Amino acid sequence: MAVNEITNNENNGREIKQLLMIKYGELGLKGKNKNQFINRLVKNIERAIADLPERKVSTSLGRITVPVLDDMPEVVSRLQKVFGIYALCPVLAVEKNLPAIQRAALQVLQESLPNGGEFKVESRRSDKRFPMASPEISKAVGGYIFAQTADKYTARMKKPQHIINVEVRDEAAYVYCGSYTGAKGMPVGTGGRAVVMLSGGIDSPVATWMAMKRGVNVEAVHFESFPFTSERAKEKVLDLAQVLAAWHNKPIKVHCVHFTEIQKAIHANCPEDYGITIMRRFMFRLAEQIARKNAAMAIYTGESVGQVASQTLESMYTINNVTNMPVLRPLIGFDKEEIVERAQHIGTFDISIRPYEDCCTVFLPAHPKIKPRLSEAVEMEQNLAIDELIAEALQKTKTYVLTPQGIKQFGEDDDE
Repeated sequence: MAVNEITNNENNGREIKQLLMIKYGELGLKGKNKNQFINRLVKNIERAIADLPERKVSTSLGRITVPVLDDMPEVVSRLQKVFGIYALCPVLAVEKNLPAIQRAALQVLQESLPNGGEFKVESRRSDKRFPMASPEISKAVGGYIFAQTADKYTARMKKPQHIINVEVRDEAAYVYCGSYTGAKGMPVGTGGRAVVMLSGGIDSPVATWMAMKRGVNVEAVHFESFPFTSERAKEKVLDLAQVLAAWHNKPIKVHCVHFTEIQKAIHANCPEDYGITIMRRFMFRLAEQIARKNAAMAIYTGESVGQVASQTLESMYTINNVTNMPVLRPLIGFDKEEIVERAQHIGTFDISIRPYEDCCTVFLPAHPKIKPRLSEAVEMEQNLAIDELIAEALQKTKTYVLTPQGIKQFGEDDDE
């Protein structure tokens, strides 16, 4: 915001502008590529608030600012789901002179500690043309607060209740106290594209969220076994994707793969204890084909070592053998309690525990093989028409597009 945008006000000579100052952490360390990451973050911010009253998102020397009207809670709520943002600071932007800064600091403190209390002023002068050094600004602002409030507030240099931050930058002076935590990570769209194997359970939505946190554009692959699984099981997955779309900052495609005939063939032709292993090998084959068709470069799963029979290292080795594509498992070292806590944070847990089972429970063996051998799995698959089964599953696949507002079926020739 330029200084000439600050207009006259009867009370103090200048209008105080209320903004959200956005801090973006590790993006500032990207060297010559930094602007690409910041520009993507700005676009994602603009997309997140596109349906709200129009406002200009501005960038300046390590900070992004977003004007707020009377919609601060809504803007904060939306931007807390934009990856790449480390903190959102409600700030008052004023002209770069000491009286304006002092009045803004007092206003911020009174709103933060209306009944009095301990505070500290920390100043940062990035505009070296400003005639006062940072310690001098802090001393002058603190002295002004004491003079105006008759000792209602006391200074405390260590562990104060609130810190009043003053930043004197090229375009304006910013005063704020406190911040909202952002989603952190990297802006979605800076980390390539991947497919995520999305079930209706607790783990895979969290893995999807963690992929997005590192800037990855995701598409979901879901395996359905109608009529062994119900329409409600599919609706559950689409509801999960709808929640995740708010974090994705753009629509999410969900490819629902018809998996029934593959499971029936495995059940009829393979030993029961290897059923899960061979089923997962088919899933990876299908996920890879969908990934390549959609220009994705990796497959994400919600697996954690030892959690179930298909997640032992021996199982992962045997299952992974069907694909040369990188398989990424962001939950690999998490225990269940940690995954549940993350699911509750991102808003997927209550959906995941709905009592509608997915295809992994169909033909579930009583004693699945926990240390399958690759050579044995390959030999068993000789009894299956692998190419034909995969072609049929892909031909019957339906794709849906999920946004935070709703769902629509996605045709082969449609674009996002």
